[in-house]
Amino acid sequence: MTDEAPIRPEARSPRGFADRRGRDLTAERRIVARVSEVYERWGFEALETPAFEYADALGKFLPDADRPNEGVFALQDDAGSEEPGEWMALRYDHTAPLARFAAQNWETLPKPFRRYAYGPVWRNEKPGPGRLREFWQCDADTVGSDRPEADAEIIAMGCEGLRAAGLSEGQAVIRVSNRKLFDGLFDAGGITDPLQRLTALRAVDKYDRLGLEGVRALLGEGRMDDSGDYTKGARLPSPVIGAIEAFLASAETPGLSRAGVLDAVAASGAGLGAAGEAALAELAAIDRALTAMRVGEAEVKFDPTIVRGLEYYTGAVFEAELLLETKDDKGRAVRFGSIGGGGRYDDLVARFTGQSVPATGFSFGVSRLASALRAAGRGAEDATRGPIVIIVFSEDDMQHYLDAASELRAAGIAAELYLGRAGMKAQMKYADRRGAPAVVILGGDELAAGEVTIKDLDVGRAQAAAIADNEAWKAARPGQQKVARSALVATLRGIIE
Repeated sequence: MTDEAPIRPEARSPRGFADRRGRDLTAERRIVARVSEVYERWGFEALETPAFEYADALGKFLPDADRPNEGVFALQDDAGSEEPGEWMALRYDHTAPLARFAAQNWETLPKPFRRYAYGPVWRNEKPGPGRLREFWQCDADTVGSDRPEADAEIIAMGCEGLRAAGLSEGQAVIRVSNRKLFDGLFDAGGITDPLQRLTALRAVDKYDRLGLEGVRALLGEGRMDDSGDYTKGARLPSPVIGAIEAFLASAETPGLSRAGVLDAVAASGAGLGAAGEAALAELAAIDRALTAMRVGEAEVKFDPTIVRGLEYYTGAVFEAELLLETKDDKGRAVRFGSIGGGGRYDDLVARFTGQSVPATGFSFGVSRLASALRAAGRGAEDATRGPIVIIVFSEDDMQHYLDAASELRAAGIAAELYLGRAGMKAQMKYADRRGAPAVVILGGDELAAGEVTIKDLDVGRAQAAAIADNEAWKAARPGQQKVARSALVATLRGIIE
């Protein structure tokens, strides 16, 4: 025998993963339900793919073929075999599984194929403030159409989705550009090295944070930040850097319309090449379609600095930016920035089939948008209402309590019988913590008289706030009323509604 204490695990959450209770779940479910309704109204079909995909099908974040878990959560599927199994990984978005699904079922799908999907995604990245390893997204994509109008429709639908999620005019904007603009700049400047192009695009992606001077340094030799960390630059030739500067500065004039931005880019003097000219034509077609769908200039802007999805976007790219004022728990202003985005990706399905299949889509960051709305003080509508709580006084009267609970539930009213062993005061505190709108009291006096006492907790709290004296509060019993037992359902329904 030993007197050593048993070793117990520490109760803790894995880094980058969060527990979510009623309020958070309600917020995310509300966004998903409202945005899904928009997607369906625009003619998109729901699709659910497995949480796991084969790692080679995901095709991203996989630099090491022997242990492909960089950026994803992966495991080896041995399937009970003695041979090493294939690597599987949790999906990191909904787009890669869609590409696999489309390639696998292309012959039987209606073309173009329009689908939406929602659910959790997982990324094996360093967690931090506002950055979790598990979060929800809600996507809509059109696979099989190369028309710019398909991009415009996705963008317009994204605007409607943002409104449905709770954002009004002026609280968000979708910024649109085209990856071919930079392809044209690089082609015209003779930049053929893919790594050099990627480094330059990553520099441009920091434009909103570093400004023109910072981007210029990263396009050249490199830049040292305030902490002393040095970032190696793209080392582009001076003429190419100058062309990119002119290109970035072309749309800086405040108040330019979408067409005005395109005119400014065309007149910037930057050599855009054939790819860049094609991008301008595509953006002009998108603008015409957006205008036809009555999408305002304040809702969607053309912004040539938008660079995203460097690994797979091939044409139009879009990013939804939150403009709503948000604050952290200490009241300090915080910037959420991007709450969604998308673009055209014409090469993903080709990974499986060898044939280019045009596709375009948009994704809401559901968890991020819910957090942003809460940071903007919009959490009240997501506060969960608890059930009606029925107070328990005596074991002998349990049948009466159970009957009341059953009657309320049958009437569609959420009800809970207190099943702890605490007294009246603790039960009232419990009801308050549950967010119960009211409690039902069936004591001996009420049962003998065929009555029930109902305490409206919301009214009680409001009235109690105006009563400073404790004895006066006890005498007034704010929010409390006694009604006939037969009026239980009607009275509670009036309180709830």
